[in-house]
Amino acid sequence: MGPVVAWTFLTAIAVAGGVFFAVWSLLNAQGLKAEPKLSSSTLFDLVKLSFGVVAGAGALVALVVAYRRQRVDEDGALREDTRLHTERFTAAVSQLGAESVAVRLGGVHALAGLADDAPTRELRQTCIDVLCAYLRLPYTAETDLPQGDADAHHAYLALREVRHTVIRLIRDHLCLTPDHPDSWQGHDLDFTGVVFDGGDFDRATFSGGRISFIGAEFLGGQVSFGLARFSGGTVVFADAEFSGGQVNFGGAEFSGGQVSFDGAKFSGSTVLFGAATFSRSRVTFGDAEFSGGTVFFGGAEFSGGTVLFGGAKFSGSTVLFGGATFSGGQIFFGGAEFSGGTVFFGGATFSGGQVSFGDAEFSGSRILFGDAEFSGGTVDFSAAVGAMPSGGLATSDNPRPAGLILPQAWLTPTP
Repeated sequence: MGPVVAWTFLTAIAVAGGVFFAVWSLLNAQGLKAEPKLSSSTLFDLVKLSFGVVAGAGALVALVVAYRRQRVDEDGALREDTRLHTERFTAAVSQLGAESVAVRLGGVHALAGLADDAPTRELRQTCIDVLCAYLRLPYTAETDLPQGDADAHHAYLALREVRHTVIRLIRDHLCLTPDHPDSWQGHDLDFTGVVFDGGDFDRATFSGGRISFIGAEFLGGQVSFGLARFSGGTVVFADAEFSGGQVNFGGAEFSGGQVSFDGAKFSGSTVLFGAATFSRSRVTFGDAEFSGGTVFFGGAEFSGGTVLFGGAKFSGSTVLFGGATFSGGQIFFGGAEFSGGTVFFGGATFSGGQVSFGDAEFSGSRILFGDAEFSGGTVDFSAAVGAMPSGGLATSDNPRPAGLILPQAWLTPTP
């Protein structure tokens, strides 16, 4: 600290000298008047000036010393907080590996509390990472348990309770407002490969960070994102498998960020986007496979943003847009393959935006527009290839709505 004080003192002297010469210049003084001897008042003024300079320099040095001491105290407090956090963290992680389910539940709550008390954002993220890692551990779903094995079923129920507690605690922290000190919004959540047989993310807000469900398996029960808000960050369901149960995005709000279902496989689940609103987000189903189950957009509102089904394969699923409202934004099925299943727009309202099936290939699906209303916007099949899907889009004897654009081959009667 000695060199710092010395430099501070010298800096103060230099600043005082600079101020003196600046004032001298402003007064336009031409020189000093010689005095044969100093009067007592002049001498007293010089003494006061000297003490003032010394006092100012001393105050500056004291300020620097106090600041340095405060920094040292703060650094020491942070080191102590970090040390205590590390000790509690080690104990909580040990609880997660205990045989007793009650002890594991205690470890889960202890880690969540540690995340709330973490002295730094990085330490909070570490606690969240451990909770997510617990969900990524190997897990046997109920459908894969040995038949009639009561002990195995009991162990499954106990582990399921611990896992669902982790999910619930994460949800609770994502429901807090961003300015709340315990909010986990903006942190990364890694659910890569996690097996879900239920879980509740209702009303959670995804406003930043990266949320990964890559390769996750939704096998049963209900996983709910009802009324959740996707307003920033990236949520990735790429290569996830929806083979059972229900995944609910009902009433969810997609107003920012990106949600990706690229490469996901829908073979048995019901995925609900009923009454969801899409205003600015980018939601993609690129190369997804729909071979069974139902994807429901009934009553959804599309007023902006983009929903992409580029390269998706529809061979058995039912995709329902019944009663949906299209007033803006874009939905693309470019390059998609329709060889089975049904896409239903019955009762939908088109007042803006665009639904495009550019380069889509049809060989067996049904597309229905029963009671759909067109007052603006377009549904464009003009670049589609293959046979016209069944469902009576339009024929030469059945005029089509102005917003429904079909390729000429579909309008020409087959000889």
